Order: sequence, then structure tokens, then C-alpha cells
Amino acid sequence: MLRITGLPAVAALFERNGRLVERLFFDERNAAAVAGFCKELGKARKPYRQVDADELARVAGTVLHGGVVAVTGLRPIMNFDPAEAKRWAAEGKPLLLLDGIGNPHNLGAIVRTAAFFGLDRIVISDHPSQAGPSEASYRVAEGGMEHVRLYKATGFPKVLQQLKSSYKVLGTALGRGEPLDRMSSDGRPVAIVLGNEEEGLGAATLHACEGVATLTGSGRVQSLNVAATAAILIHELTRTARR
Repeated sequence: MLRITGLPAVAALFERNGRLVERLFFDERNAAAVAGFCKELGKARKPYRQVDADELARVAGTVLHGGVVAVTGLRPIMNFDPAEAKRWAAEGKPLLLLDGIGNPHNLGAIVRTAAFFGLDRIVISDHPSQAGPSEASYRVAEGGMEHVRLYKATGFPKVLQQLKSSYKVLGTALGRGEPLDRMSSDGRPVAIVLGNEEEGLGAATLHACEGVATLTGSGRVQSLNVAATAAILIHELTRTARR
């Protein structure tokens, strides 16, 4: 079972997938905010309960629960289908791919950004370090997990090669490559690939990309956190796609 915490995440869960909620716990200050959710659970004969701070922390497994905890079943990640991706490309939206993002907080922040800018799909690789959906990533995503579908791709370099028929596949790397606004467009939407927090993208993944994008800064610090990098790139790509 998965414990979803915080009112934004729980509200998004009820809005999009309320049938999956098995139990709900909340504190006194959130009682009015969750009254509608309690009615839904009552109709489905599922339990809900107002509890004190200590019990809520025990239920949530953390004090960072925001006063609300919904217990739900785990949802499997769908397998990535390159043929389906061709249909996605027809929408003209960029595609975000993650290859080894290991910190669940970073995954959650990236999902939150994707949801904010209207990207409804993210492809994650089979890299051994790649984080998947978890209680931490759901908490940081602030409801974004209900609006962004995750797909898992096996054999990542091969998948990138297959994507090239419908997407312009760009890797990212520190201190090399070109800014996005200097990279020419050929009509295909961009598929941007972000790598592991410490090691970046592996050689095989970079080799499968058609180009490498980078962010230029003042030079005062070496780099940005990968979630911050993703936010800047997603903003730029979605802004360009809307032109």
C-alpha cells in the first residue's frame, strides 16, 4: 500500500483516482477540507478517521504529512511502447525521459513541474539507480503524480534510436553541448533526456542522442540540481511548442 500525504496530493488523488483510496486519516484542522472525500469513502463503505498528531505521524510514517493521509494501492508503471510514442509526437508536445534519476524527491519535483506545464507523460529508464513512484515522490509532486503518467523503457539506447523517427532526441550534459534556443528545429517535437544526479548520462545513452543541450550560467556554481534543470528545460520546450 502507498501512503499519500498532504492536502494537494490527496485532493488530486480523489479527483482523478478516488476509487483507489482505501482509507483516509486526517487531523482536526483539515476536517472541513476533507469532508467531501469522507462522503465518497462512506458511500463506498471504506473507513476514514480524524486522529491526533501523534497517531497521524505513525500512520504516515513521517511528520511531513500536512495533516492528511490517504492509503491507496500501488499502481503499476506502464511499459513504454515506441509505436504509441509516434502518436504522442503528433500532439506536438515535448517528451521528457529520465535515465537514472535516483532521488525520489527529484523525481517528485520533476513530475510536479511537468504537470504544471501540461506534460502528461514521462518515460523512465531501466537504469539500476532510477527512482520510481514512492511515498516521498508523491509528497513532493504535490498532486502531479495524478496528472502525469510514467512509462518504463527497457534497453534505453535502443529506445532512443526508435524515437528518432518522430522526435528530435537531445541529451543533456554539464559543460558541453549547446543552449536549446541555438539548436535548430526540423519540425519534430523534442525528446529531452536527463541523467543521474552524480554521473549524468552514460556514454551509450549520449551516443544515441542527436545532440546535447546544456544550460549556461554565471560560472559561480558548477551546476543546478537536476530538478531545477528539468524545470528550466520544460519551460523552454513547452514555450517553444506553443509558438
